[in-house]
Amino acid sequence: MDIRSAIKRAQEQEFDLVEVAPGAAPPVCRIMDYGKYRYQQSKKHSTKQRTISLKEIKLRPQINEHDLLFKLKSIKKFLEHGDKAKITMMFRGREIVHASIGKKVFERIIAEFLSAANIEQPARMEGNRMTMVLAPK
Repeated sequence: MDIRSAIKRAQEQEFDLVEVAPGAAPPVCRIMDYGKYRYQQSKKHSTKQRTISLKEIKLRPQINEHDLLFKLKSIKKFLEHGDKAKITMMFRGREIVHASIGKKVFERIIAEFLSAANIEQPARMEGNRMTMVLAPK
């Protein structure tokens, strides 16, 4: 189809004549709503990028076994969803003297998620808190 008749046909349908493949012989054109096409393309590109959020789990050094298993399940869910998990252990009063108990809990968490997560930030003390960040593999 020649260009003039294609432009006329696009104007009759109140659409745009868009060149799709300029390198082809002859060049390929299409009748479409170009504004709508650009909007759909921008939406497609924006949904591909997912922001990784940081989810926080708070623990205590004297955590019960069942409670720890429940927290581990939450951490696993965060990592499977593609989010990072920040584990914070809060020490109250004289508990800070026994930071080794907190280290043991963190070592157990690391052993649990060794294959499913990378340790982005190892366990370290920040005041009366001990924090660690896990990122999904």
